[in-house]
Amino acid sequence: MGIFKKFFSRKREEAQVLDALASSKEIMSNTYAKKRWGGQQTDFYSGDGSHSKKLVKPYVREVSQFLGSFEDPLVVCDVGCGDFNVGRQLVPYAKKYIGVDIVDALIDRNNNEFRQENLEFRCLNISEDALPDADCILIRQVLQHLSNNEISRVVKKIRTYKHVIVTEHLPKGGFSPNLDKPTGAGIRLSKKSGVVLTEPPFELNPETTKELLNISYRGGRIVTTYFSFQ
Repeated sequence: MGIFKKFFSRKREEAQVLDALASSKEIMSNTYAKKRWGGQQTDFYSGDGSHSKKLVKPYVREVSQFLGSFEDPLVVCDVGCGDFNVGRQLVPYAKKYIGVDIVDALIDRNNNEFRQENLEFRCLNISEDALPDADCILIRQVLQHLSNNEISRVVKKIRTYKHVIVTEHLPKGGFSPNLDKPTGAGIRLSKKSGVVLTEPPFELNPETTKELLNISYRGGRIVTTYFSFQ
């Protein structure tokens, strides 16, 4: 292993140890503070997954078309709204848009930067706190950062929403779904795994399931799936 690979491997191991000793709020606050997702020139940066035109443009197109198809606009809950580069483009299609994130300073920043009559932000831990009432919940590349224990708690809550749109970074080809990992900035791709809510141990059982997007990206694919519940 080269010197640079050894250095970054050691840094990842150190980060994993620190994450194991911290709360979810501390982990995600530290992720932004340490710029683990990049964005050295910005105060908060939710990663290339929130800024790559290859990913963001088709996602906004599909979700805005879905939200715009309702004569009576939906109330939308966007959990893990992050720096809001994606969500800000969907606000016009909602009756009310609620952005949720666990990082206090990020929510304060969003409240100051994004102001619309039908928009509000709340600082919540999605695995522990009650989620806002809404017609539709968006969970875009959030669960992939959580442990299975935390995902299980979130799954119990999302069954209460009529419309659920989930986006996850999955390996290409065959893989073992839902291998556990500690909550943190990393995802399961290095384990050749990814989050699939309809598989054990989560076993989400929606009324309908529809794949909206499947985009090749960085050794895997970004998959957006729609679930509906009565």
